[in-house]
Amino acid sequence: MVMPLEKARLSKKNPTKATLGIVLDIIPAIDIINGKCVRLTKGNYSQCKIYAEDPLEVALRFEAAGCRRLHLVDLDGAKSSGVIHEAVLAKICRQTGLIVDFGGGVKSDTDIRKVFDAGAAFVCIGSLAQSAREQVCQWLARYGGERLIIGADVWNQKVCINGWKKVTDTTVYQLVDFYEGQLKYLMCTDITKDGTLEGASLGLYRELRKKYPVLKLIASGGVSRMADLAGLEELGMYGAIVGKAIYENRIKLEELFGN
Repeated sequence: MVMPLEKARLSKKNPTKATLGIVLDIIPAIDIINGKCVRLTKGNYSQCKIYAEDPLEVALRFEAAGCRRLHLVDLDGAKSSGVIHEAVLAKICRQTGLIVDFGGGVKSDTDIRKVFDAGAAFVCIGSLAQSAREQVCQWLARYGGERLIIGADVWNQKVCINGWKKVTDTTVYQLVDFYEGQLKYLMCTDITKDGTLEGASLGLYRELRKKYPVLKLIASGGVSRMADLAGLEELGMYGAIVGKAIYENRIKLEELFGN
């Protein structure tokens, strides 16, 4: 009997990204509230756990382990009127060589300019992709799809906005269809999985891959072990955000970035 590919890979002792043959981009996440590194559970701000006082120290630890990408989220900005923690972004960009994508609170031309000026390689557009589509289309035309990531935060496939506080009637598929032709990157967070360590939403990502085979899809939410990343690799995902699994030592940095 032939062992399934995922089981065969995971039967190896102490599997790493390299030994599992995983080539998708692994992108550690740092979420910021009050200048501190935190994680939420299912987007609930009342379920906030602080993991570090200084996000820069965390970023430096990621870089030292061999990480090259970082997903930085301004959770204070996400539920306010604009970006709040651009100084944290600028410090990380100055003092590390990480390729940073930044999201949370990008709501105006001023916001997007100061995020790029602070050193972000990519800007992740969340709520505005749903609520201010024409403005986002203008940004895509101005900055290009190579530098803008549309962030679709979904609850049962419905897009959520304003720091995940409002569930819209728009499905993630309707949102992607609107930006067809301009969109290159989609970061999709399944809020029901986020921070739960219950495994990635493979069914959702399988359907997205089927509908949009050319789109560079980044999974977010639920990753808890190397097997989850192997599953996302099998689907052909472009990248995966890993957050709480690192902070809770479910996945070690040497597994993600070691040889």
